[in-house]
Amino acid sequence: MNAVFSEKAIDAASRPRSELLLELIGVTKVFENFVAVAPTDLRVMAGEFFTIVGPSGSGKTTLLRMLAGMEVPSGGDILLRGERLNDMPANRRPTCLVFQSLALFPHKSVGQNIEFALKMKGIDAATRKARALDLMRMVRLPESYYGKNVMKCSGGERQRVALARAFAYDPEILLFDEPLSAIDYKLRKTLEKELKDLHRETGKTFLYITHSLEEAMVMSDRIGVMRAGSVVQVGTPEEIYSRPSNRFVAEFMGEVNTIDVNPIGPGLFQGVDLPGIFKAPPGAPQVPGTLVIRPEFLRLIATAGETDNHVTGTVYNEYSLGSRMQYQVRTQTKTLLVEQPRRRLPAQGMALVGWNAADAIFVTD
Repeated sequence: MNAVFSEKAIDAASRPRSELLLELIGVTKVFENFVAVAPTDLRVMAGEFFTIVGPSGSGKTTLLRMLAGMEVPSGGDILLRGERLNDMPANRRPTCLVFQSLALFPHKSVGQNIEFALKMKGIDAATRKARALDLMRMVRLPESYYGKNVMKCSGGERQRVALARAFAYDPEILLFDEPLSAIDYKLRKTLEKELKDLHRETGKTFLYITHSLEEAMVMSDRIGVMRAGSVVQVGTPEEIYSRPSNRFVAEFMGEVNTIDVNPIGPGLFQGVDLPGIFKAPPGAPQVPGTLVIRPEFLRLIATAGETDNHVTGTVYNEYSLGSRMQYQVRTQTKTLLVEQPRRRLPAQGMALVGWNAADAIFVTD
């Protein structure tokens, strides 16, 4: 990283993220009789990396298109620093959208693609080139690529060209519509880290759409989870993962084990779909609901007294996760996943699976 961007990184990293930049108040989008986005409230802070995740059809891309000015809300208000943006055309908004398809000009060079916005602003050729080369260094593209036809670049290089072109607009908010979805795993991991670095270096506000939970967890300051047109939970990656607001969020944000339960007394539940009496998580209400236990909080134990709760099953299969192992344990009524550090593999056969009450999450819907 050069000295200029090192200074930017320090400035951006030390900048407080307490200033409200973008606010959605009751924003909706209806196509004929289909509600793509239900009334939605959302607040994004200046300099934040905010990611929206959700299954296909949940409304996340429609929401992004309204922010970019490509769709007009059916109701509600989009405010940028308190100014209403609903009817502002896309070319006048301080936003730039990086498409999944990248939308680069195939007949132009790398430099010409990056300089497009600057040329539209009437900036002279020498200044445009200097700025393009500066941006190429920022996104880790060799200067020798300046005159290279963009279609002769690899997929990862084209991603970097699209990013540099977006930064050339100098927007307040960069909008990303699943930009890494078509890239192979190894390159995607590299670009995830580089995007997070660029966010830190530039101090820009990133609003990112993805269906990849891994991308969201790695890069985001906060995550919004969408379902059927509604934002059902907003929080830090740790909050979303460790304290999901409902069963949908818990199951969407990674592998989980679930046990439907009914209360039978203070601090105790009876399993519905998995027989047993289980100690409830601290503070769990005495109502029917679901226990959610992440695989890393289940353990293969030798005796029942090692943990608050336990069930009996059969180790049916095992999967290597590098430094960890995941075991598939089948009970009479359902299959559980247990994940723990790699060790001598247990013999396949009967096993006790245990967990402590505090490591489970209780949800009611």
